Amino acid sequence: MVEAVNEISGKLSLLRSLAVSHGVDALLLQRVSSVAWATSGAAVYVNTARGEGEAYLLITREKQFLFTNNIEAPRLEKEEGLIAQGWEFSIAPWFETNRFFQELMVKLKVAADGLFPDVPDLSTEIAHLRANLTQTEGERFRTLGQLCAQAMDSAIHLVHPGQTEFEIAGLLADETECRGVQPTVILIATDERIFNFRHPLPTAKKLERYAMLILCGRQHGLVCSITRLVHFGNLPEEIQKKAISVARIDAAMISATRPGRSLGEIFQTTMKEYARSGYPDEWRLHHQGGPAGYEPREYMARPGASEKVSIGQVYAWNPTITGTKSEDTILVTKTGNEILTSIYGWPVISVDVDGDSLERPTILIMD
Repeated sequence: MVEAVNEISGKLSLLRSLAVSHGVDALLLQRVSSVAWATSGAAVYVNTARGEGEAYLLITREKQFLFTNNIEAPRLEKEEGLIAQGWEFSIAPWFETNRFFQELMVKLKVAADGLFPDVPDLSTEIAHLRANLTQTEGERFRTLGQLCAQAMDSAIHLVHPGQTEFEIAGLLADETECRGVQPTVILIATDERIFNFRHPLPTAKKLERYAMLILCGRQHGLVCSITRLVHFGNLPEEIQKKAISVARIDAAMISATRPGRSLGEIFQTTMKEYARSGYPDEWRLHHQGGPAGYEPREYMARPGASEKVSIGQVYAWNPTITGTKSEDTILVTKTGNEILTSIYGWPVISVDVDGDSLERPTILIMD
């Protein structure tokens, strides 16, 4: 509890400093990710498809308010412990507007973590705050990474030809949920769909030989990403070649993700590796990832990006070459980068990067 109080106190200080720097009296946090970040992981969603929560936070220079309805308030108090954290609840009946909230929004000069009528949008600035994780959040990410890895490993070993992508998605969802992790993204592609779509929503198509499973899992507000591929029978030479190339690109990206390096520099390394592998334009077909936190990517790495890597940040890179992909979630530490979603016993490719050997996952081949 003391750690949580200290974590929240530090974040409130950051938010108040941000408010002062932008000349506003208060900050409104309405996104599920922002509220989770500011409350040490509280869940304020019901419909997981919505980015906005069922509770809003308003942080003024002296106080910290939580606005919700009479449906959500008991759980937020008793299970999420938000009154004990020091949030001042303002509860309205579910069928009425919260008048106190309206009064404050008129009285105060407010900025928000997203779109809100007549209010400045500081979503970019707040995303950057969320991406700079505390040591405690890093520990939570370690736990989450292994749970996601276990879920992926268990699910993919249950996959077999003849299953539909819907069925494979169900396996992955079940293995994730039963570990106390919420799957916020599950993408499944089989056979030719892996070559055709970068974001393959599952369909009724049946697996013949080749499957790609993608998971974003959420726990305590944090979101971890992992992708794995499985092939039944002999792996075609073309896919093997691409798998080796994408592993080398991923290894180069991970190696370059060190404190003080800009995302633009990392992206430059990425483009060079794509070209060196013989696929110079593949990076244009899909984003390459970026810092993770309370969103799968708090912001994306782009050419020329000035943001710099810092110790304690978490990154999820996801280079792709048509028909293959490599994705894990990593933690930047003082001594190196820790792969949070590594799967014990998974087949790997050892990649030499400037004299260091990095192991990247390759395609699991099953009979």
